Amino acid sequence: MSQNRTTSNLPDQLPDPPTLGGHAVQVLRTYPSRSPRYPFAPAGERSVARAFVKAIGRARTLIYIEDQYFWSVEIAKTLARALRRHQGLQLIVVVPRYPDEDGSFSGPPSRLAQTRAMALVRSAGGGRVGFYDIENEMGAPIYVHAKVCIVDDVWASVGSDNLNRRSWTHDSELACAVIDSELDGRMPRDPGGLGDGSRKFARDLRLSLWAEHLGCSFDDPALLDVANSTQLWEAIARDPDHGSRHAAQEHRAPGRIRAHQNQSVPRGSQPWANIVYRLVFDPDGRPIPLRIRNRF
Repeated sequence: MSQNRTTSNLPDQLPDPPTLGGHAVQVLRTYPSRSPRYPFAPAGERSVARAFVKAIGRARTLIYIEDQYFWSVEIAKTLARALRRHQGLQLIVVVPRYPDEDGSFSGPPSRLAQTRAMALVRSAGGGRVGFYDIENEMGAPIYVHAKVCIVDDVWASVGSDNLNRRSWTHDSELACAVIDSELDGRMPRDPGGLGDGSRKFARDLRLSLWAEHLGCSFDDPALLDVANSTQLWEAIARDPDHGSRHAAQEHRAPGRIRAHQNQSVPRGSQPWANIVYRLVFDPDGRPIPLRIRNRF
């Protein structure tokens, strides 16, 4: 009873908390268009999708992604458009080596969809695109459950959303996009060339992930050379000890990345796998008008 009385005495609107840092944080959500409607989002919400489309559209030098699935044609086309529009743009994606559900029924839909999405992106970017998975010191694959995206060392997003239609339109998802007000003074100071500079949070997040995956020191100057990122990743994926000779340090761990290889789906399984993928694995939660126009 005392708890109820205390709650009822709270003001209807609490004041905003004080500012504690220099990071602009945008909370992004996905809710589907459904019946009965959500009272707070009658037509659903797709701010995750809209933020990613905008950020990808501003990318000029490097998009780095860690994703659990990477299997939607809609998202692949968004990335492909950016790669065709900007010939210096590179894309590096880290995914699991094997699907989380890889049975005779669950494996073919995810494999077929991922192969198709990756082929679309590769056709647009060619050698500027790299897909990788990671393994531990014993050579066992590490399952990638992360959902991270960093664009030009400026914009960074971390959350529950994957780069697929399900996460962008259908499931309830939450992510935070961060732009740090603190500029990073290391070269290149403005990798995107749009006057945004590079931001300390986004750059440090990328460097820490790359140092772990590539077996480098966080301070290795090769990691800052964003214009040659795909070459660095490809070299270490081919030869895990390449970094030992490439880096300034004499002692470093071998790289953990390997070029991701899509396993083909038998031709006879492709028709049913495609249907199951669209209806079960990657459903569309947009209102009908947006589906027709393929907008978010």
